[in-house]
Amino acid sequence: MLKIKKEYVVTDDNQKKAVLVDMETFEKIEEILESFGLGKYMEEIEDEEILSVHDAKKHYSTLKKY
Repeated sequence: MLKIKKEYVVTDDNQKKAVLVDMETFEKIEEILESFGLGKYMEEIEDEEILSVHDAKKHYSTLKKY
């Protein structure tokens, strides 16, 4: 498990209001969440139709360009 070094921001009456983490820890948490989300998405689309390269390019060309 990821060891999270954290500091708490507290209110005047000593209630925890927020958490501070260093950038390295934040980036690790962000990477873990992105990997988890990607894994969940891959599970959701597992049974969807797989496009050929030709069909994928055809579909991509119909998308709105910004």
